[in-house]
Amino acid sequence: MTIPQRLLDFAADLTAIRRDLHEHPELGFQEVRTAGIVAANLRAWGIEVHEGIGKTGVVGLLQGNRPGRRIGLRADMDALPIHEQTNLPFASKTPGVMHACGHDAHTTMLLGAARYLAETRDFAGTAVFIFQPAEEGLGGGRAMIADGLFRRFPCDEIYGMHNSPYHPPGVIGVKPGPAMAGANFFDITITAKGCHAAMPESGIDAVVIAASLVAQIQTIAARNVAPTSPVVVSVTQIHAGAAYNVIPEVATLAGTVRYFDRAVADLVTQRMQALCDGVARGYGVSVRLDMRNVFDVLENDPALSDAMIEQARALVGDKAALKTDLVMGSEDFADMLQVVPGAYCTVGHAGNIPVHNPGFVLDDDVLPLGAALMARMVQARGAA
Repeated sequence: MTIPQRLLDFAADLTAIRRDLHEHPELGFQEVRTAGIVAANLRAWGIEVHEGIGKTGVVGLLQGNRPGRRIGLRADMDALPIHEQTNLPFASKTPGVMHACGHDAHTTMLLGAARYLAETRDFAGTAVFIFQPAEEGLGGGRAMIADGLFRRFPCDEIYGMHNSPYHPPGVIGVKPGPAMAGANFFDITITAKGCHAAMPESGIDAVVIAASLVAQIQTIAARNVAPTSPVVVSVTQIHAGAAYNVIPEVATLAGTVRYFDRAVADLVTQRMQALCDGVARGYGVSVRLDMRNVFDVLENDPALSDAMIEQARALVGDKAALKTDLVMGSEDFADMLQVVPGAYCTVGHAGNIPVHNPGFVLDDDVLPLGAALMARMVQARGAA
């Protein structure tokens, strides 16, 4: 592995930043402290800073020592509504909020790349450091774009990464073309007729209707979508009732649809609406479906995927694997890739607890590697 010595020299500083961010997690669009730390560090390293992009986003601009192209690097900053159960000495001090997906590491790795490039200035063009809020389903990428991100800070190419406990340490993966699923989020509200639990015949049971609808929804992927078209339909929330002796009037369901083909997503929406309408007629109740697109399909530019793998191989050798599998998870960096060509990779690290788990522990040894790869993308592509 050929990480620059200067990056290794301040690896302990990166660990300290990451652990501080981990200890003080913030949910999407609430990353005030995190954004402040990002901005303060960038300014301390002589980088031009712009704050409040897409509410709490931060953008840093750094000129190289010779003319060239504008290369964007993006990291996300938000945490998840999860109560941490790691017992780490730097565990979250905010009850019910945790960096369980590694965004604290993504922010730190981009800060590491920014510091290294600011110290060396040995690159062509302009590095655009993009620290994005609200990646976890709240539309932070779209918020920054709507706030003029690429109009105010144009980029010729853009790159991002995600830590991965699913791959061995040092393995860097990029999948050219479609790589991560698009996602629709849905909410279903069933309004029936509440009554006493001892007299169900006097009402219409919203809980029974909700349970029936959950089972019917699960038939969509199995019986309406071709097996050759990847799709996952998941009901992830059921809410109803507040007492033992009351059959509630209202029940709500929520969940996600993951897809790679927009036509498949549309089919799922049509079938779900038909099921809701059928249940409404059959039980004589109101069933309202709200389906909304949250993430686009993440599509890596094939040529720029190769460029990213080339730089990864310069760092880790043959551990960099060009061909990785489709991922049914989603990532709102996809929205930025809809505007600017680029690529997104995964960086393996030690640990076997999955992300979005209250026991997730990140391996700090991945920080210099991620920072080095991001820095190399600027150095290699600014003069391309």
